[in-house]
Amino acid sequence: MSRNTVKTGVSVALAATTLLGLAACSDPGASAAGSGTPASSSSSSGVKTFNLSPQQDRVKATVDKAAAALVPDAIKKDGKLTVAVSPFAAPLAVYATDNKTPVGNEVDIAVALAESLGLEAEIVPTAWADWPLGVDSGKYEAVLSNVTVTEERKLKFDFASYRDDKLGFYAAAGSAITKVETAPDVAGKRVIVGSGTNQESILLRWDEENKKNGLKPVEFQYYDDDSASQLALASGRADLTFGPNATAAFKAASDAKTKLVGLVDGGWPLKASIAAATKKDNGFAVAAAAGLNHLIQDGTYARILDRWGLSAEAVKKSEVNPAGLPKK
Repeated sequence: MSRNTVKTGVSVALAATTLLGLAACSDPGASAAGSGTPASSSSSSGVKTFNLSPQQDRVKATVDKAAAALVPDAIKKDGKLTVAVSPFAAPLAVYATDNKTPVGNEVDIAVALAESLGLEAEIVPTAWADWPLGVDSGKYEAVLSNVTVTEERKLKFDFASYRDDKLGFYAAAGSAITKVETAPDVAGKRVIVGSGTNQESILLRWDEENKKNGLKPVEFQYYDDDSASQLALASGRADLTFGPNATAAFKAASDAKTKLVGLVDGGWPLKASIAAATKKDNGFAVAAAAGLNHLIQDGTYARILDRWGLSAEAVKKSEVNPAGLPKK
């Protein structure tokens, strides 16, 4: 998970994994099981049920020969692509109901990317903090784990982008609030945000702008427990939550108790990219971007994001080493 948004992301992720009874850690591999089980379904109440079983029946990808030809020999010699994921935040990656198989958007993208390059994905669960050393040492050939591109990280790793880094404003489903796009939209609002996070920094800047323009200040609310923050929102003691969109979107779709009212770039006012991280200068990032663009062009990519509720974070094109967030 991007460390620019990790504090609120962790609390939401832990709540999701607790709710789903997901735990334990093991290396499950990454072969897709063709069970015919749908990725998700919606009820009349608007609640979306996601398929978190080991049997995923993933969207299949076709090989792009031109992209496959770009894969360095050192990587393709064994026919496998070793990809690290951090299975602790739905819908990005979590353990399935068997408590050992990683499932989620990042896993699906990794499997499809490998297939587009004529390789078999070998998914390796890892703690988020451990991926840099794993890539540097050659243990992982790629990492798909909600990693935000930064200029500092680009000094040590190469990247191929596959999602926009988005933060989301969410209100209670019955709230009269329908739109949050700019600073005036949060004036006088009671907003739950993670302390010390990138989203708090953005909200502080918006609040300062509002106060300079004579608008009401934001009432900042902080909760260590996600259940408490959700209760505050549901009871009307808070107006909005502001945090990583992916996990909040999953929760909103899963219980229909909240609604998305605004998206903000994770690096506001700069755009931030989520990307596959690879070893610096080994050539694989170019192949990865080519494979991802094949998935984008043939519609596989869009179907994967849709099945996990992440269409709002789709990119039109994968880029090698896109502009990263500046050093702080």
